[in-house]
Amino acid sequence: MQSTDFVESYFDAWNQHDPHGVADHLAPGGIYQDVRQNEERTHDELAEYLREFFRQYRHRYELIGDILSNGNTVAFQYRMVPSRRNRSGETTIYQGAEFITLEEDSAALIADYYDVPDAEGVAITTPSRTRARRRKYAKSGLSEAQLKKYRDALQELMYYEELYLDPGLTLPKLAGRMGCSVNHLSQVINAGFGMSFFDYINQHRVEQAKKLLAGLDDRAAVLKVAYSVGFNSNSAFYTAFKKRVGMTPAQFRRCRTQ
Repeated sequence: MQSTDFVESYFDAWNQHDPHGVADHLAPGGIYQDVRQNEERTHDELAEYLREFFRQYRHRYELIGDILSNGNTVAFQYRMVPSRRNRSGETTIYQGAEFITLEEDSAALIADYYDVPDAEGVAITTPSRTRARRRKYAKSGLSEAQLKKYRDALQELMYYEELYLDPGLTLPKLAGRMGCSVNHLSQVINAGFGMSFFDYINQHRVEQAKKLLAGLDDRAAVLKVAYSVGFNSNSAFYTAFKKRVGMTPAQFRRCRTQ
């Protein structure tokens, strides 16, 4: 699929307010990264989030300027125009940009950057949503001692059972293994480690990948490492690895073998 066809189909799904249509643009194991909220969502998580979002809000999504592409990377700017005016009779237009890493006909990664002006209106993130998230944690009942207990237990699971190697690992699934609620586990990872669930899991996957890469003696084997440490695609592996290490897996391997 050409990048222009992909973007047109993607915008069409947003404008039809079709949560699954939007999410279906992700490849299996693909990630939608909400940079402003510092959150990452899988296909199912994105569809569930957008289902509620589209129930409440109806925007029109418009492309600004040209679609830029370089290899398997696509970038574009967009605007969101609310379907109704705010109480002052004005229409607040929100703007953003997305960077998409394509994997054949789907997206391995969609990184969404957007700006929310200080005005009455609605965008993908709002102060009320931030306050709601804070209230959720405030009501969770986790004391500092409990937070530390869960944090230590989580680290033990990662170290001894290597749960991060499971490519199907999700927040609810990990919460089940922890014997705690999803809300509590989310708080433990966010407050205890200062990162999102996906960043936390990918951190362990990348560290394991570094150990494997250091012992490789053939270039082809580099591509196999992604799947052996829990990633569902090479694109997601390269993105996470470079984000944490500052170089690609191949570059890291060459540095270790020189």
